[in-house]
Order: sequence, then C-alpha cells, then structure tokens
Amino acid sequence: MKPKLVVLTGAGISAESGLRTFRDSDGLWEGYDVQEVASPQGWQRNPQLVLDFYNMRRKDVLAAAPNDAHFGLARLQEKFDVQIITQNIDNLHERAGSEKVLHLHGEILKMRSVRDTTRNWEIVGDINLGDKAPDGAQLRPDIVWFGEDVPKIVNAAKMVKAADVFVVIGTSLLVYPAAGLIDYLPDGVPAYVIDKKLPEMGHRKGLVKIEKPATQGILELEESLSKIELL
Repeated sequence: MKPKLVVLTGAGISAESGLRTFRDSDGLWEGYDVQEVASPQGWQRNPQLVLDFYNMRRKDVLAAAPNDAHFGLARLQEKFDVQIITQNIDNLHERAGSEKVLHLHGEILKMRSVRDTTRNWEIVGDINLGDKAPDGAQLRPDIVWFGEDVPKIVNAAKMVKAADVFVVIGTSLLVYPAAGLIDYLPDGVPAYVIDKKLPEMGHRKGLVKIEKPATQGILELEESLSKIELL
C-alpha cells in the first residue's frame, strides 16, 4: 500500500495558469464584486449577470493549461496514494493527470438545478436564462457560493484525518470551512505548506514551510518527500 498523501490546494496554484480569483484583488473577481456574482443574494438580484460571469470564467478555464505544479502533484501518484482536496472550481488537476480530486466549492464545468443539489450535468458551453433542468427549474453553475453549505467538507475532513502526509499549496487559509481542515490532521503527521506568501498555520510542530510560488515549491516538495520514510 502506498502512503496516503492529502493535498489541499487553492487559488495560488491556478493563478500560475492565468486564472485570477478574488483572493488577489480585494474582494473583486475579474473586476466584479464577489457578493454580486458568487452569492445566493447576487443570484436573486441579477441571475443574468451571474450566468454571464460564469460563462466567461468557463471559457477562461477551457483556454488555460495545467502548470508545473499540477503536473508535479500528478507525478507524486507514482509513490503515493494522492488525494487532492481543492478549493478551485477549474479542472486543471484532472487535466494534469491527478486521479483523485475532491472539489470543495464545486466545478465550473458542471451545472445543476436551482432546486436540486444532488444531481449535476457536464457543461462546456453557456448557461442561459430559460435553460431548464429535468425538474423544470432554471439551471445554474454547480458552484458553492458564499453563504451556501459546503457538503463535501465532511469527506474532506475524513481524508485529512487519514493522511500519512499533508500538503497545503497555494491557499491563504482564510476561507472557511476549508481553512479548518488543518485542525483534523493528527499530531506527528508530516505537513508542508507552499505559497509565495505563507498563510498562518499556528505553531504546528514539524511543519515544513516553502515560501515559493507553487510551480517552484513543488520541486522542493518532491525532493523532500523522496527522503522521508513513512512505511
């Protein structure tokens, strides 16, 4: 059995593929107030604006390519049972070859009914007002907006509890509940954090800090992991 490597990724890893997020711009996402385009209230006020915004973001994702950090995490599958927990809504991990990816905040290439949260469908084009799900309700992006529940956080916490190694890469650890996942990591488990601006992670013993962009830090991570003995 391969050791379980659990990786929490965030905006920083996608940013190096050219995908901007609100994290980098004082609450604005591509010039939009995130409360207007990423909240239930924004949807109620102006669903057309929200659909237009995500239709544009979908095109951005399809035009972007995985970077060295995405490919580096996929390479680690040779020696580890890698489980990625991502806050990102793109599919760059999958396109780089990662096989186990849990999207905490949904996926921009999927859509669902405004009524039913349990079913979704693939989408690569646009969603328009008047596009209906089989239940007759309007379709919307299958994205977890601010103020909505994060149903996959329970499974993510279980994954962190079972980790033999834990890595945080490209996240500010400011958005909850994802930021609280570190608290589920058992004492003594090797942990790494990679970001060009390191987040606050308390005084956890044995934490290896790599203050570099994801594409550079992944090389240092690979070298470090090659030297540790877990099993």
